[in-house]
Amino acid sequence: MAYHQFHPSILRMNDIRGVVGETLFEKDAYVLGQCIGTILQGLVDDSKIVVGYDGRLHSPLLRDAIVKGLQATGQHVILVGMGPTPLINFAERYLGAQGAIMITGSHNPAEFNGFKISLQEKSLMADDIYALGKMACSGVFATGKGSVDTVSVQQPYIDMLLKDFTAFYGKGRPLTVAWDPGNGAAGDVLSALITELPGTHHVINGTVDGTFPNHHPDPTVEENLAQLKDLVREKKCDVGIGFDGDGDRIGVLDSQGTVLWGDQLLLFYGEEVLAHKPGSTIIADVKASQTLFDELTRQGGHPIMWKTGHSLIKAKMRETNALLAGEMSGHIFFKDRYFGFDDALYAALRLLGPLSLRDASLAQWRERLPAVINTPEIRFTCDDTKKFKIVEDIKRRVRLTHDNLIDIDGLRVIHPNGWWLLRASNTQNALIARIEADTPETLLCLQKELQAYLARSGLNPFEEGTPSC
Repeated sequence: MAYHQFHPSILRMNDIRGVVGETLFEKDAYVLGQCIGTILQGLVDDSKIVVGYDGRLHSPLLRDAIVKGLQATGQHVILVGMGPTPLINFAERYLGAQGAIMITGSHNPAEFNGFKISLQEKSLMADDIYALGKMACSGVFATGKGSVDTVSVQQPYIDMLLKDFTAFYGKGRPLTVAWDPGNGAAGDVLSALITELPGTHHVINGTVDGTFPNHHPDPTVEENLAQLKDLVREKKCDVGIGFDGDGDRIGVLDSQGTVLWGDQLLLFYGEEVLAHKPGSTIIADVKASQTLFDELTRQGGHPIMWKTGHSLIKAKMRETNALLAGEMSGHIFFKDRYFGFDDALYAALRLLGPLSLRDASLAQWRERLPAVINTPEIRFTCDDTKKFKIVEDIKRRVRLTHDNLIDIDGLRVIHPNGWWLLRASNTQNALIARIEADTPETLLCLQKELQAYLARSGLNPFEEGTPSC
């Protein structure tokens, strides 16, 4: 008989995540602690592991359970408290730990929670995560008597951010900035950070509240930026910056209240990196605009298109020695002067710094970009057990009539004047589509083509009342 079985839906490509009380329970956290502790015992002697958590109401319960599981395998656990995921990633390095576990539901609704796991500064992903399910079933774990310490790393983390900002942008002009951490776990760190930054700062939804009373904690969905847009306009801000529930995704508005999407942000960051380090490798996910790849190439960079997913991107960065990477979802990864993990607070400073040294506004920079027409991510519900099969079925049909497609992650179908993408989400029960074209007419044609493929699977995400799959 199996010792313990995780609900099959919670073991995902980049992390472990589910609905607390439905698919994710305290027992899961305890057994996960046993699994991670056992793996660490096999990697190094006298290991220690950092544990942190976000502001969701059930995060402390899951923290306590996973710590007990880690202790049962003899691990030395360092509790660093509530904070954003990048703070926990920093703590792993700062404290010389061999692993880190962040209890977080990330950008998902309040009823979700989960675990982002790093061992020896590498995120667990894919087969490593699925292997935890087999280990849990086996019930074969290391044993020992662990210990627990509590250490605060918030001030060292803030000091590190400020040191980099001051060293490179200390002579910039003061900016007026609107902030919306969305009642997420970055709120406390942000409040302390902005007291040391130049300029004028206006914060909304800064109190950590795991019920997310003001809006959903995902700044890459435009409707979630409505309050931030109002603040930018009311206070005549140079820029507006939002974070997701655990502070590793960034959303940005210019002074006109216009959204800069993830690929546009990556191009902004890429220009600075390439100015100082010509020829650098820069990675973008498969959802990014062709403009990004063309512009980075034109500026002497070496852009690579890769799979979506924070752990997949970080692995590709290590493989290619890339200095910068990003996703449409707002994950930005700096290896240039930083650690290579996704940190929305650091990404915010790498936005404000160069802006403070320029005469042109962010809106003026955006307006100079080559003109293309594209949709935001079109995300529609699809059962986790069906979404990958639907994408594979459509991919098979597309290959019958199209030669030019990219299938590293779902399928991106290339046309002479545009492209469309369809892929399964790694983090939600959803399919994701995106379309880009040179004219509205071409965009509509590409939309109709994608629509026809989806219709054969019983789906139409471009009309109200779309059935779930």
